Amino acid sequence: MAKPNYSFEKRQRELAKKKKKEEKLKEKEARKTAPTQGGSDEPAEPGQGSLPPGSAAY
Repeated sequence: MAKPNYSFEKRQRELAKKKKKEEKLKEKEARKTAPTQGGSDEPAEPGQGSLPPGSAAY
């Protein structure tokens, strides 16, 4: 029976982690730049909500 090659498995896990981290960073950068290009996703004023004027939001 062949013995398991733990260093190969570890290297594969490290590569998978690195790839996942790079993809997340790329998505984060895309989200960061997307609102500045479109601009219509954000409300006109941050203070304007769906609550009536007399209610307190806790």
